[in-house]
Amino acid sequence: MEKQWIIRDKGDEVQVKKLVSELNIDEVLANILVQRQVKDFDQARMFFRPDLADLHDPFLMKDMDKAVSRIQEAIRGNEGVMIYGDYDVDGTTSVALVYSFLKERFSTISYYIPNRYTEGYGISKKAIDYASEAGISLIIALDCGIKAIDKIAYAKSLNIDFIVCDHHLPGDSLPEAVAILDPKRADCEYPYKELSGCGVGFKLIQAFCKGSSLDNGELYALLDLVAVSIASDIVPITGENRILAFYGLKRLNEEPCPGLKSIIKIAGLQGKKLVVDDIVYKIGPRINAAGRMESGNKAVELLLTGDDSSAREMGGKINVYNDRRKNIDRDITQQALKMIASDESFLNCRATVLFNPDWHKGVIGIVASRLIESYYRPTVVLTESNGFATGSARSVPGFDLYQAMENCSDLLENFGGHMYAAGMTMKVENVPDFRKRFIEAVSSTITDDLLIPRIDIDSEIRLEAVNAKFFRILAQFQPFGPGNTAPVFLAGNVIDSGSVKIVGPNRDHLKLDIMTEENPRLRLPAIAFSQAEHYKLIHAGMPFDICFSVEENVFQGKSNIQLNVRDIKIREEFD
Repeated sequence: MEKQWIIRDKGDEVQVKKLVSELNIDEVLANILVQRQVKDFDQARMFFRPDLADLHDPFLMKDMDKAVSRIQEAIRGNEGVMIYGDYDVDGTTSVALVYSFLKERFSTISYYIPNRYTEGYGISKKAIDYASEAGISLIIALDCGIKAIDKIAYAKSLNIDFIVCDHHLPGDSLPEAVAILDPKRADCEYPYKELSGCGVGFKLIQAFCKGSSLDNGELYALLDLVAVSIASDIVPITGENRILAFYGLKRLNEEPCPGLKSIIKIAGLQGKKLVVDDIVYKIGPRINAAGRMESGNKAVELLLTGDDSSAREMGGKINVYNDRRKNIDRDITQQALKMIASDESFLNCRATVLFNPDWHKGVIGIVASRLIESYYRPTVVLTESNGFATGSARSVPGFDLYQAMENCSDLLENFGGHMYAAGMTMKVENVPDFRKRFIEAVSSTITDDLLIPRIDIDSEIRLEAVNAKFFRILAQFQPFGPGNTAPVFLAGNVIDSGSVKIVGPNRDHLKLDIMTEENPRLRLPAIAFSQAEHYKLIHAGMPFDICFSVEENVFQGKSNIQLNVRDIKIREEFD
């Protein structure tokens, strides 16, 4: 699929030169810092040296004083409390964090993860009824609840209070909870708005520690869970999230909880320095698989265990769920691709909406993401569950999917999400009208350029600049993720040294040694995933341009700098 290369505007020249002088770094790196709003020495110090002391006062969050007061009241009154969370990674890590901290402070405490298939997303009536029967008088909801107006009113009628900890956009009205912690509330002046659900749970416990004059050490020991939530929920790794992810990754690398340690080993990551991508592609999907294939309770149980032996056994079971999930989503993706290819009306749309009542509800979000890899456009995948059509939507960068969903809201029983991902439920008979209206909403607002995959390039660079010092400083830009992606560079008119070869189990990757004709002694090893189609021309000596990130490659205990080539454009294409 042809990609457009977009080179970012250069940063302010005066600020760039100032950073070059103050930090003694390459001008290319200084420019990238300025592009990322790091413009002076103090900002650079905070960027390169994250400090837990720089976290915001949790009591700046609206209703935090009420939430802490209610928890303290429940402890004094020996009340029963339930920790409630969503079934995905963010929800299960949130529950594990808050439950771990509070379990020794309540004599009656439990946790509850709704069943994806029988209860669905968010607060469930079944959970409230269960809490009432169990004598629970306080529910702390994590990563959900901001739109649960009717359910929380029902709980109140049963004398059950709610503390809502959410990070999703609120609706026009808020539920009648004792406290609603959500930095995206219009009336919340908390300085950082992009916390994960687990991050909001972390702030609640941070506030509880401060309000109860407790040391933060016990809370900081749970930062591995926060890092897993931040990476898996794809929230920006800026501001507080950067600090939390930095120290959470440190904990994950040095002393993870037994449950995460078992997942790290099962995923083949033992002995590797873990980064955000390892969570996104290896750790998070395994935790998510429990809620997709069985029950999110299994994930929480794993994250809470303090025993290595039990963690190994539970981790093995979750890995089996993940293998099942991979097989199912692979099969459904193939069915969906055939459905598109066999229907011209699907092929020529500016959005994809597919419905099959037999598809597995637990993987349709993954399938939607996979379809975008082949047909780059906003995508909705629907199946049938409990008599309704239920689905997941995924967008392309730059297009507000949630707004398009709102234009079809009269056809939906409920929906929620954000700009790039959403979930929805509707009557089965509404699917044809929804498909028509959603595609019309997308077609009338999406621009042509948003339908072409783009690679944002931070800077052009000479290959000679990519040396050990350059990489040592570049590595300190981590953790990478949304809002602080791994820098991408452009090098023009390069050639391969003659060693190019096709590699990989499916023979679809290229292994190269990149050089220039002007400096043939400098050769940089490179890997170009899924770009084997360029082999013949590169092998024939044709010059080409590359955009790439720089990474460390460790093989058989030896480490070297390697270029990860994101895209290749053969020079003849420009002539």
